[in-house]
Amino acid sequence: MKMHQSARSFFLSTAVAVSLTGCMVGPDYQRPALDIPALFRGENSLDKNPTPAQSTISLGDTVWWQVFKDPVLVQLINTGIANNHDLRIAAARVDEYRAMAGITRGAMFPQIDAGVGYNASNSSKLSDPASTQSDDTARNWNAGVQLSWELDLFGRLRRNDEAALALWLASEQGRRSVVVTLVADIANAYFTLRQYDLELEISKNTVASNTVQVEFYRDRLNGGTSNRLELDQAEANRAITASRIPDFERRIALQENLINLLLGRGPGPVPRGWSLSAQSQPPALPVGLPLQLLQRRPDIQQAEQQLVASNADIGAAKALFFPSIGITGMTGGLSRNFSDLGNGDAAIWSAGGNLLQPLFHGGAIRFNYEAAQARFQMALAQYQKTVQGSFRETSDSIVTIEKSRAAREELEKSVVALRDAADLARARYSGGLSSYLDILITDQNLFAAELQLAEMRGTEFTAMVNLYRALGGGWQIAEQPATKP
Repeated sequence: MKMHQSARSFFLSTAVAVSLTGCMVGPDYQRPALDIPALFRGENSLDKNPTPAQSTISLGDTVWWQVFKDPVLVQLINTGIANNHDLRIAAARVDEYRAMAGITRGAMFPQIDAGVGYNASNSSKLSDPASTQSDDTARNWNAGVQLSWELDLFGRLRRNDEAALALWLASEQGRRSVVVTLVADIANAYFTLRQYDLELEISKNTVASNTVQVEFYRDRLNGGTSNRLELDQAEANRAITASRIPDFERRIALQENLINLLLGRGPGPVPRGWSLSAQSQPPALPVGLPLQLLQRRPDIQQAEQQLVASNADIGAAKALFFPSIGITGMTGGLSRNFSDLGNGDAAIWSAGGNLLQPLFHGGAIRFNYEAAQARFQMALAQYQKTVQGSFRETSDSIVTIEKSRAAREELEKSVVALRDAADLARARYSGGLSSYLDILITDQNLFAAELQLAEMRGTEFTAMVNLYRALGGGWQIAEQPATKP
């Protein structure tokens, strides 16, 4: 028994010492150098004279229910976060990678198993003619505990653990990225829906006005004060305007189906909140510094964690060139009677160690190492592409907001002028100073300008949403309101 305890103590102390003093081969992760601009292109157009303190403030740090004020939109986003299928898939993927990280971590510890068994065997009397035993059947019970432990002398298991942890963190950032995309998609779809609602309203109002105009010319024709040409032109103008209504109704139905899909529901109507004209944007749209995107955007952090995992895989692949050292041990009892297994005379034990040095594997270990390096280069390129793409998306949104705002202001002036022109054309026609052609042209121009203004308003809001998404806003949902903004 003393020998048993001495051997066990020797192997355990040796294993702990080797594990603590073991090195990890392969490169340690360092964030690669990136070409990060000082400011986003077009940033000064949103904030003409930012102070040093204001330059670090970003719209992306604002929670989404403070960016989008429409209470119906807030409720739709809440529903989407609770029910969206892509988000549920992403959450399950996080659980999967968390469990896989636990599996990988478990390989770093001793593997201990316990078992109980029974064995019976019979020897041939003919093989041993000198045997005089009446019963040649051997029956034995055995019970014991087995231990096996690979000593991570060169860090292969620790590198695997490092990679598994990074993939787990990457999956969590992937889930956050899905939240960012979902919030932006729902908001974009909603603002587009309200744009179509406004365009449908403009079309119906214009058709109603055109119908009155048609009846006016029909009465004049019946009274002999007008001609058939004016009536035909009025009816044609009304029909052209009315033909836009079914198209907008189709767009509205498809947009509602899209929103319901994002909400994890079947096709159907979608509730409305504020009209597009009543919607408002935040008074300021600060964008912060490009460097802040590295920590705020989940897709960038996801790409970096995948880069960390690829870097750790290089170390794990390199460790395969070196010896692997393991220890094994077993202790228990062996007896013919089950009740005697705890007896000291029934005790059995064994202890051992092994060292395995790869010599020839047909180049498999070397190719595995080269493949790990290639995967790292792919992950590096993907990380750099994601970072550069974030700068482009932010700049695109800034430029779109600036230009759509300028276009919307000009279109508002155009609509005001065309409404006045329409009133003047009718007054001149009533006074006999102009023909119906002037009314027809101004009405058509006014209808087109009103539709353009509605579309530009929608573009302005979707550009604001895209800026919020490009800045990495929307995943901060820990304190979101349960029922109201």
